[in-house]
Amino acid sequence: MSEHTPEQPSTPIDEPTTASLIAPAPAAAPPAANPAVQRQRASQLAQALRLELQKALIGQNAVIDDVLTALIAGGHVLIEGVPGLGKTLLVRALARCFGGEFARIQFTPDLMPSDVTGHAVYDLQSEQFKLRKGPVFTNLLLADEINRAPAKTQAALLEVMQERQVTLEGRPLAVPLPFMVLATQNPIEQEGTYPLPEAELDRFMLKLRMDYPAQDEELSMVRQVTRSSKADMLDVAPLRTLLQAKDILALQKIASDLPLDEQVLDYAVRLARATRTWPGLTIGAGPRASIALVRGGRARALLRGGDFVLPDDIKGCALAVLRHRVRLAPELDIEGLSVDQVLQQLLAQVPAPRL
Repeated sequence: MSEHTPEQPSTPIDEPTTASLIAPAPAAAPPAANPAVQRQRASQLAQALRLELQKALIGQNAVIDDVLTALIAGGHVLIEGVPGLGKTLLVRALARCFGGEFARIQFTPDLMPSDVTGHAVYDLQSEQFKLRKGPVFTNLLLADEINRAPAKTQAALLEVMQERQVTLEGRPLAVPLPFMVLATQNPIEQEGTYPLPEAELDRFMLKLRMDYPAQDEELSMVRQVTRSSKADMLDVAPLRTLLQAKDILALQKIASDLPLDEQVLDYAVRLARATRTWPGLTIGAGPRASIALVRGGRARALLRGGDFVLPDDIKGCALAVLRHRVRLAPELDIEGLSVDQVLQQLLAQVPAPRL
């Protein structure tokens, strides 16, 4: 089952956009803006997007920042939380602010891999097989309650998440760029769920955990929702469309060019490597974690308006990068310790460089 949202027309905004950063300049145009100016414009656009998302999702500012981090870094996001915290609402709000293509797949136990990727159908008129592309051919893909489907259906996303293409009937077909999977899942202890394969977990750049909002935030949310005409739903229609596909690609390019000191790069690698020998962890993070830490650090630096990556940018996304790539020792699990608690100890003890 899938749901496609037609492309939304872009509306003019007051905040600067990155469109001018990627459009070819005419022959008589002045020289292109220097990198510092480009970074400033890109940061302003990212912060405007953050403010727009905060209008729809109350009390989850850290989660919003992490989703924007993955968007700017070109990664995928897995959002975990009990029902009713706004996981799907966040993705719908992001899709509303994005002028590209958006598709939604509701994962269920009877969903087949071909329902995700597409399949060949026989056309009686032409007497030939024709490829029918699935909902995965989009810019933003919401995989709702991904752990409600069995592993063989979840695995339909493996190729496209890594290679940005889908092989149908032996033909590799590219998906539109930018491409981002935003998956939601309920905690694995919930009845009727399947654990995600480790190979697929590793392809998610970040795993985010949504918790209950604070009392004042929940009060504000209830006040806002009960004023809405849409029962218990917040309306994302008033949100403005701030981004087109080319703007996201420009943000990703500017973030990837942010200066990164060799000591900060070494810090990211040391964090990932430390998980492989850390007491209490039976499985450590692989090289994809080191790459994700660097990409996430650059994205967070751009989001805060920085000119270069700080160790705190790496540390700020470390939990989300590492928590789904390591496995807790059974004895610590029995004692009631969580993966996050062990990783917090690791982050506190691995020395960060002083720049």
